[in-house]
Amino acid sequence: MRTRVTDLLGIRHPILLAGMAGSTDAALVAAVSRAGGLGILGVSTYPTADLIRAEVAKVRELTPNPFGLNLLLWGALEYVEPVLELQPAVLSTAWGDVAPHVEAAHEAGCLVMHMVQDVPGAEAAAKAGVDLIVAQGQEGGGHVGLLSTFALVPQVVDAVGDVPVVASGGIGDGRGLAAALALGAEAVLIGTRFLATKEAPIDHSWKLAILEAGGQETLRTRIPDIANEADWPEPAAARTLRNALVERWLGRESELRSQAAEAGAKLQEARRRGDIDEMALYAGEVVGLIKDLPAAGDLVERIVREAESLLPQLTAKVLGRTAPKA
Repeated sequence: MRTRVTDLLGIRHPILLAGMAGSTDAALVAAVSRAGGLGILGVSTYPTADLIRAEVAKVRELTPNPFGLNLLLWGALEYVEPVLELQPAVLSTAWGDVAPHVEAAHEAGCLVMHMVQDVPGAEAAAKAGVDLIVAQGQEGGGHVGLLSTFALVPQVVDAVGDVPVVASGGIGDGRGLAAALALGAEAVLIGTRFLATKEAPIDHSWKLAILEAGGQETLRTRIPDIANEADWPEPAAARTLRNALVERWLGRESELRSQAAEAGAKLQEARRRGDIDEMALYAGEVVGLIKDLPAAGDLVERIVREAESLLPQLTAKVLGRTAPKA
């Protein structure tokens, strides 16, 4: 599969790993890049720039292929300069104003990919001169906006002209990739599906929770952010799996704010213990399609094979013809 995104990034497949802060590491990033996609390391939650440098060095030991580094601009601006000094193939950004950083990134030899949740955000990113735009639907896991992928992607494609668009949110197999291409996107950015892989650096109990959940068992909530006293910009809220933590505080967010310090400490301890009842289980609606824990590289290849097989079948189906054999 060849698109403007694969050509621009120098990758074989139009599949990008979401830069999930705290849930990506060198092993996962390198596995996706080795398989021909683009691995992206989320670095916003690293406590020091030196630790980011060390993890990037590990990525480069594991693969010579392109990779990206992701920053949440609302809370990690101090890392922009250290990240650009590392010269990743892509500076991936979200939730903030990317305009002040585009020129510096280009001077450092980095492409800039910015994630948006609505058309005005996409238009602003295009005007700022970014190289790629991620249109993220609210079906995705982690922090999302209000619009659905199916409605958002074609609107963004129409709005940004020549800037290639990457679809994200609710995509986890070849059908999702094929659908994204049909909507006008030229690649997909996938998060939750890559959490359920052998390399993903999350507790195994979290992976099992993803396998066992249905899409209806997720919800968009601010409970984890309130507990962590994280002032995310509007309209961000986190999509997570329902568990005891969420059920206990749902509808009691104001009360949670008054107990945030204690609740935040418990939340972090629960993650250290792998307590799936009391941790924030970030995951998107695509969990209903996830039934196994493959190696990340195998997953990339599987998604591409599925899409490559599906696209000619769809064409033949709607035209009333016999599909060519794979």
